Amino acid sequence: MLTADSAFLVVEAALVLAALGAIDSLLTSLVADNMTRGRHDSNRELIGQGVGNSIAGLFGAIPGAGATMRTVINIRSGGTTRLSGALHSLVLLAIVLGLGPLAEAIPHAALAGILVKVGYDIIDWSYIKRAHRGPRWDLLLMVMVLGLTVFVDLITAVAAGVVLAALAFIQQLAKTQLASIGDISLRDMDEEETALLKTVDNRIRIFDFGGPLSFGAAADMGHHARERTGGEVSVLILDFSRVPFIDMSAATAVETILSDAKNSGVTVYMTGMRDAITDLFKGLGTFTHIPAAQVKPNRKEALSEAVMLIKEEKRAAS
Repeated sequence: MLTADSAFLVVEAALVLAALGAIDSLLTSLVADNMTRGRHDSNRELIGQGVGNSIAGLFGAIPGAGATMRTVINIRSGGTTRLSGALHSLVLLAIVLGLGPLAEAIPHAALAGILVKVGYDIIDWSYIKRAHRGPRWDLLLMVMVLGLTVFVDLITAVAAGVVLAALAFIQQLAKTQLASIGDISLRDMDEEETALLKTVDNRIRIFDFGGPLSFGAAADMGHHARERTGGEVSVLILDFSRVPFIDMSAATAVETILSDAKNSGVTVYMTGMRDAITDLFKGLGTFTHIPAAQVKPNRKEALSEAVMLIKEEKRAAS
């Protein structure tokens, strides 16, 4: 009788088998793609595998998945179509139904030799020879995943590899984002903008966000802005014209920039924002930190108004 405890064990085992089967099939498909220079359909592969295992379970069969070694043998033997996989299944069915005595006569040493040869062929030796020349982190990650696969299990190895690779990617993305953030170059401005900027003697600083903004760069965005708004700077223009998207953490960092500028007496203009970014800032209440008149559709309009503001301040001071 199925109880709550046994049901939990059944569901847990089913999820583990499903994850292992999916990973195994996708890795096998990747190996096949590299060998045939093709492109598999992951959704079709996994849906077909799920349907097949569901039906097989009704007959008490063991769930299966794509097998890398059998696939490599199939391809190296000349199999190029779905028919080769189907014939392989038919041969196994024939062995189970009546040809078992013939298969039993094959020496285990011969089968072991075949497995060793196929396993050797699966390894990408050209990459192994060049791996030490690439990023050390990628080499370390590969060795770690290999070790976890051999000494723990495939699911743990894949999970750890995906998480660590994602963290490394986020770190690299953050460095790229921070490198693209900074003062806009005069080469990126037209003649009219350049002429306007030269009339105010470095009183205006245009802060160009050179690409997408994510939480990886959010922690240092405020620091970069503070570094560029010291001294005689009285107007800061935040240019979002090259920003395709921004996440919550980066949007919060923008609020910090606005607050710091307000406390320092620096006037801030925001310009070039796409509709999605504008909607995000509205939802977060970011625009409460800046007058609506200082949100401009383009950089030139913001720059023109900032120049007029500085000239008025000069006249008032004189």
